[in-house]
Amino acid sequence: MLNNFNFDTALEKILDKLLGWGEAILLKTPNLILAILTFVIFWYVGKYSSKFIKNVLLKKVGQESIKAIVARISFIVIVLVGFFSALAILDLDKVLTSVLAGAGVVGLAIGLALQGTLHNTFSGFILSFLPNIRIGDWIITNEHEGRVLDINLRSVTIIEADNNTVVIPNSKIIDTPFKNFSNTTRSKITIGCGVGYESDLEFVKKITIEAIASSFKQGINEEIELYFTEFGDSSINYIVRFWTDVKGRKEILDAQSLGILAIKKAYNENNINIPFPIRTLDFGKNKFRSETI
Repeated sequence: MLNNFNFDTALEKILDKLLGWGEAILLKTPNLILAILTFVIFWYVGKYSSKFIKNVLLKKVGQESIKAIVARISFIVIVLVGFFSALAILDLDKVLTSVLAGAGVVGLAIGLALQGTLHNTFSGFILSFLPNIRIGDWIITNEHEGRVLDINLRSVTIIEADNNTVVIPNSKIIDTPFKNFSNTTRSKITIGCGVGYESDLEFVKKITIEAIASSFKQGINEEIELYFTEFGDSSINYIVRFWTDVKGRKEILDAQSLGILAIKKAYNENNINIPFPIRTLDFGKNKFRSETI
């Protein structure tokens, strides 16, 4: 009789509990559906808002990386607002408080564990807003040279002249100097050469400047400079510097090549000698012999 009583009582409690759960589910179902709809709506609002910000509001911004980062951040913020709104609809205030507290603790732990990654992230954010480096620029940094393909929150990707890509962490670029060839439209090109000791240096200077001027038009406040630098072993050496349009390494090589061709042609027409090292062996003063003992 006692066993039957206990069984009936336990069964009744289980049924009451299940009925309570069922009633709670029925009561919470509208809120659950509303919370899911709210989160989905915020998800799509964030998705289309990020596209609108990137393609319309930031249309005049030339830096593609800035557009991408701002759009990504706006999407994340809107989705987080939707997530917390869904929790509020479900009356999960305590859960919301616990999530925020846990997020703070987890964020601190992650920050300590991922200091290098976070450094790269903040560096990428800084790089994206710097006008000194943009996608498409030709740069030299960390012993690598190439055109910038991508700037994201972790790294900068460049493609070198041999068509291979190099991924450089953002912190490396922020912490070390880099040279950007694309920040200016015109640059100075330097060519080094030498002429024979018998040459008339004033005439050499005149012919060289005329040869460069015929190939490269100089603008306002720009001039061709020629400086004799040293008495070399076989020649009197000089450097000539001139201005031209330069946006990358290829333009520099093209200008140097064209300048060398112009100088060589002018020297041939005016019989100016470009000497090469000569070794003279004098057997009259120094005689070598071997003796056998």
